[in-house]
Amino acid sequence: MAITSPSAPTFSASLCCTRTDSAAVPARSLKSSPIQTRFQNRRFTLSCRLDSSSSVPSNGFDGDLQYELQHGSVSTHYRRRGSPVFVTLPVDAVSLPAGIMKRKKAMAQSFRALAAAGVEGVVMEVWWGLVERELPRVYNWQGYLEIVVLARRCGLKVRAVMAFHQCGTGPDDPFWIPLPLWVSEEMDKDPDLAYSDRFGRRNMEYISLGCDVLPVLHGRSPIQAYAEFMRSFRDTFRPFLGGVITGIQVGMGPAGELRYPSCPLQKLSWTWRSRELGEFQCYDKYMLASLNACAGERGMREWANGGPIGASNLMQDPESTEFFKSDGSWNTPYGEFFLAWYSEMLLLHGERICREAETTFRGLEVNLTGKVGGIHWHYGTRSHPSELTAGYYNTSIRDGFLPIARMFGRYGFTMCCTCFEMRDAEEQQMNPVSSPEGFVKQLLLAARICDIPLQGENTASSLDDEAYQQVLRMSKFYSDGPGTPTFSFNFVRMDKNLFEYRNWVSFTRFVRQMADVKIFRAKLGFGEGDMPLSSLSASATAGAVLAY
Repeated sequence: MAITSPSAPTFSASLCCTRTDSAAVPARSLKSSPIQTRFQNRRFTLSCRLDSSSSVPSNGFDGDLQYELQHGSVSTHYRRRGSPVFVTLPVDAVSLPAGIMKRKKAMAQSFRALAAAGVEGVVMEVWWGLVERELPRVYNWQGYLEIVVLARRCGLKVRAVMAFHQCGTGPDDPFWIPLPLWVSEEMDKDPDLAYSDRFGRRNMEYISLGCDVLPVLHGRSPIQAYAEFMRSFRDTFRPFLGGVITGIQVGMGPAGELRYPSCPLQKLSWTWRSRELGEFQCYDKYMLASLNACAGERGMREWANGGPIGASNLMQDPESTEFFKSDGSWNTPYGEFFLAWYSEMLLLHGERICREAETTFRGLEVNLTGKVGGIHWHYGTRSHPSELTAGYYNTSIRDGFLPIARMFGRYGFTMCCTCFEMRDAEEQQMNPVSSPEGFVKQLLLAARICDIPLQGENTASSLDDEAYQQVLRMSKFYSDGPGTPTFSFNFVRMDKNLFEYRNWVSFTRFVRQMADVKIFRAKLGFGEGDMPLSSLSASATAGAVLAY
């Protein structure tokens, strides 16, 4: 289905990142925010303008899907106390380039099994490179509409991820989803639209935030392109928003996370990834222009023209580098200037996207979420080099995650973070200075201080009973105490291994423990001729799911 959006709005540009906590923030605070959301059983009302240009397109649909678009609104209800669990769908749930839902029979059986197990809903990654693939402002939502309709029929909620990043490492990757073709063409014309490190290596996972507000994409800025994509999603899926679609996670960088691509994508899965220092991504002409302008404002021209000297290479021991060692230049006036600029540029990028998302979905009963990357492999050092290169100005003497939590709080966002299943004892066998537990606890504390809801995720592709227990322990660390905001968990991800008997039994036990109930859902209604899975045991449903 092709949908045409209105012309792009005007833009303004500023190269130097000068920002305060109140910069570019709507006139409201976290405590007095009129954002409509769900914090446990509390309700906040919202009085604001609503974009009325929301006609639901009907061309390209027929039968049940067309009916669901016209009559698909449902009432929201809660079926349990405790912390709900969502399951992330396979990366290739929607085919590329056709844009239709794959393996429909297997997907339907999987959804029914998840519903019977007490899972709250599914996480649906909505890929920019698939929906707006061929031409700017021409969107194909067909496959994602099919998924949402199926979720509604199975009694599942949906969290939609606005995935503005590349998936996979290249065309040989079975899960390869590049940026839109027309975006890639612009990046070929102007390579500086991609992030670059000091060696001139380009990273194509995500458009450089240095050109956020510049008209580099067929007369639109990247922020305008993201905003129009979200508005098209809102207008197309309006019948389901607040009823079936209860959450929107907005991509803010590589892997959807608010960070720089400091470590190449393919290396994140390598067993020795824990030694990666990362590279500062500030060498495209747009980032350099901002850095030079800020250095000029400080009257320190010698601080311009690039990142820190002495940061050494990706794999070196931090103590062998001039910048990252314990008494290195990260803790000097120059280091403080550069790291503040680098992290503030990332915060400004997040702020721009949060503002657009909050405006787009204002008045709709959906929870907005932003994600933070799980960069933990130098957490036990003084300088935290891998966090610094990712854009998190977090060291042993500075809290770099509290400003991010505050930013999310100003816009009514939930914060999502990974590594919930990881344990220090295991990670430190490979790398003594790694601490995923310390990293997660710092994020949890920042969320508690800012009184914002939290979503946890796992990093490993499969979990055992000990990993599930670790998730429970970390969620309890966040949830203990009176009046805490809500916590939920996204299991990443659904595949054939999940439905193998042993894995399925462990998973369903975990769901029950998270939900703090002793029974599964009882009232499940499916299509004509389908057997309600409430009549089956949870473990028995595993055998009914087709392989992917």
